[in-house]
Amino acid sequence: MITKKQLKSRPLCKVTFKLSEKETHSAKKANIVGEFNNWDIDATPMKRLKNGAFTATVDFAQGKEHQFRYLLDSTDWGNDPTADKSVPTPYGDSENSVIIA
Repeated sequence: MITKKQLKSRPLCKVTFKLSEKETHSAKKANIVGEFNNWDIDATPMKRLKNGAFTATVDFAQGKEHQFRYLLDSTDWGNDPTADKSVPTPYGDSENSVIIA
């Protein structure tokens, strides 16, 4: 699930990403990997909650699109069905989720 909050004081959009335990298949760790962090698999870890869900909030410049994917336990890639859209990867073998801030 993705929620967005546009800031009135600055041209930023706070985007909160949340994955349920069911969506992560009981993963031990989760990261958001995307254009905004140069596809660095360790740059944006998600916090694991007591109920097994994961969450992270990222600040984006308003009006821009950002491609991303989730990486679970450093091995399993996944997309977010609640993203604004999806686009094919440059490799042609999968798709990236897209958030419009």
